[in-house]
Amino acid sequence: MGTGTRIFSIDIMRGFNLVLMLFVNDLFVPGVPAWLGHVKADVDGMGLADWVFPGFMFMVGMSIPYSVGNRISKGDDKIALLKHIFIRTLSLLIIGVLMSNSRGVNAEYTGITKSLWSFIMYTGVFLVWNNYDETKRNKYLIWGLRILGVLLIIPMVIIFRGPEDRIFRFNSWGILGTIGWGYFVAALVYMWFRDNISKTSVFVILFLVVNMLSKLHILDFLSPLKPVFGIIINGNAPFIVLSGMFITIMLKNHAKENAGKTMLIIAALGIISIAAGFILRPWFIISKIQSTPTWALICNGICMVMFAVLFWIIDYRKNINWGSFLRPAGANSLTVYLVPDMFYYIIWQFSLPFLFYKVPDNQILAVMGSVVWAVIMGVGLPVLLEKINFRLKL
Repeated sequence: MGTGTRIFSIDIMRGFNLVLMLFVNDLFVPGVPAWLGHVKADVDGMGLADWVFPGFMFMVGMSIPYSVGNRISKGDDKIALLKHIFIRTLSLLIIGVLMSNSRGVNAEYTGITKSLWSFIMYTGVFLVWNNYDETKRNKYLIWGLRILGVLLIIPMVIIFRGPEDRIFRFNSWGILGTIGWGYFVAALVYMWFRDNISKTSVFVILFLVVNMLSKLHILDFLSPLKPVFGIIINGNAPFIVLSGMFITIMLKNHAKENAGKTMLIIAALGIISIAAGFILRPWFIISKIQSTPTWALICNGICMVMFAVLFWIIDYRKNINWGSFLRPAGANSLTVYLVPDMFYYIIWQFSLPFLFYKVPDNQILAVMGSVVWAVIMGVGLPVLLEKINFRLKL
């Protein structure tokens, strides 16, 4: 195990997952092999890109027992914990909604280009949620920067127009919003039941069942609530986040006593999860877009097996150095995920020739270009952000 309670394989796997996310997000789909991208909604199957996002949610779940647990150990009562959980969830929802709407900016109706709108919006997000090193001397400066961020975001929301002059959608949650709702459910479960394996497993199974019932249209009577609580009612995201949290609770309860046995149990659970996904396939296709339980089970299983292997190599055998280059990204994942978008918008706004590799007739160039982009943004950028102490705080 790592020093203290730190499990290094969590940071390294999160960093690896983030680099993969940057890679698949950069892929120019017409120019790369189909198995690297997303599978269409009505197709029974999955590509590499269909695992990356649930992998990120799984890692969010794995971090909850440490992030919430640390606050408990510092003396936070339930009111303070609830406040922290609500603020973090709301922050993820707000940023998720802003990001989701940014993809649909119609320059003609909005009055500015999509790239400029998004650049201003992201600048506001970074100003509001940056983790400032606050002192008595700079307290008012920091408040001023946060207010400036709000003043940048609000006009963008007001002037926003999408396709067919559509106004800003406040319930278009996007990736971060989906993570936010999953985090909300899992964090509340952890606040109530802490490191109790049996009670946590009940909620894991509960949201798997909810996901199945939702896909069978048995929960359609809850449709009036879906515009706001649809992600919870669907059950898929909470199930994935809770599954990651369950694995960390297992580690906290048993890894110190018998790390090797714990690793084998996690790997076995992963294999069972993958098998369960294929067993349910006659009733639910494997589909990321449809958020089916089969897709979630298979993705969870892949995460469990992968983590068990990394845990055995890094924390059990103490071979840490080989993966240390991924730790900065894993430790500052949200910031590293968002900052590359700023580079995209600058490139697009000024038509800079940096994305020359996105061509449909050269798969090797298209894929290798995205690999280089992911390495620069997922390995080099986090080191720079770490040196200048730039990170978002939710």
